[in-house]
Amino acid sequence: MKATIEVVCYKSKVLANNESPLMLRITKDRKLKYSSIGISVNPAHWDFEKNKPRRNCPDKARIEQIISEQIRKYREQILDFQAEDKEFTSTSLYDRVNNQIKRRTVSDLFKSHIANLKAQKRTGYALTFSELYNSLILFHGHLDIHFSDIDVTWLRHYEAWLRFRGSAENTIGKRFRTLRAVFNLAIEQGIVKAEYYPFKIYKVSKLHQTPAKRAISKEDIMKVINYQCTDPYDRLAVDLFTFGYFMGGINFGDMASLKSENIVDGRLVYIRRKTHKLIRLPLQPKALEIIERYHTNGALFLFPILSDFHKTEQQQRNRLHKVLSNVNKRLKRIGKELEIPIDLTTYVSRHSYATVLKRSGVSTSIISESLGHSSEKVTQYYLDSFENSQIDEAMKNLL
Repeated sequence: MKATIEVVCYKSKVLANNESPLMLRITKDRKLKYSSIGISVNPAHWDFEKNKPRRNCPDKARIEQIISEQIRKYREQILDFQAEDKEFTSTSLYDRVNNQIKRRTVSDLFKSHIANLKAQKRTGYALTFSELYNSLILFHGHLDIHFSDIDVTWLRHYEAWLRFRGSAENTIGKRFRTLRAVFNLAIEQGIVKAEYYPFKIYKVSKLHQTPAKRAISKEDIMKVINYQCTDPYDRLAVDLFTFGYFMGGINFGDMASLKSENIVDGRLVYIRRKTHKLIRLPLQPKALEIIERYHTNGALFLFPILSDFHKTEQQQRNRLHKVLSNVNKRLKRIGKELEIPIDLTTYVSRHSYATVLKRSGVSTSIISESLGHSSEKVTQYYLDSFENSQIDEAMKNLL
């Protein structure tokens, strides 16, 4: 139902000067909203059929001008809602025109979005937005600006500033992809009109740099898996690499959080912390062997990374960072010893899992080379949606 905007004389209310207030009446979906326009007239000078002042109305021209201006503001806002394909009510229309909804700044949205991500336990993703927020503060001095202020020129100045500071190409690309995501969120929440979107002209894709190779051959993977360890910490590093490879490229953070209840009917079942997707994979014999190696009665987690001592989220993050740094340091040394062509890390295990499956002819619908990058959510979606038997068959190619 279309909205109608008209001014009526509210004759049931008589003011001290014997006049009645003129009210703006908004009608939408059979619901009415009245708002005073700040002037009044004597009912005798008002044409109730045509809802306008009579010819003999004192100050008729001024009253008509005020009425026209009020109606114009509402009609323009209705057109804006229609252009955004956004539903509205008589109340939300009134609120928008009269600024009852605070116009949020760039800083406002950043802070609320980061807080929401932390509340959802998506701390890694929240950190990405926090890093961008801090970078923009250094660049601009403050973010008490509106999204309409961020135009193509502003973006080019920010890019030039990042380059002057020596930021790597991938870092610059990450900053702008994150900023684009924030701007899209602002449009979605009605904070800024889509017409102000600067990324139609400023192309973030031009900042893309082909990432360094992170996958190794199946032959090199077997070298790592079969590496003879004498040091228990080297053994842990190799085992975590191996477990990641055999268990769907599970990343270090998710691996560290695994508990006994994540093993169900011979399958590893867990929820990816980054994408919140449910993963169900057949527990490979080599992976089961590694789990049994570290099994300790009463231990909270499967692997000796986290413990019940690490209660807060910050304690867990600090512990994960410390252990991952040590694990990757050892993997790099082992990789050089084995003459692996790239630096060995736990992430190489994840990428190698994807690459080996693809080179074995497994459909990219099930697993793609870009696992863990911008299309990771899509990849995980496909992993979730296929039948267990399809995934079981695909994972047979790992050996």
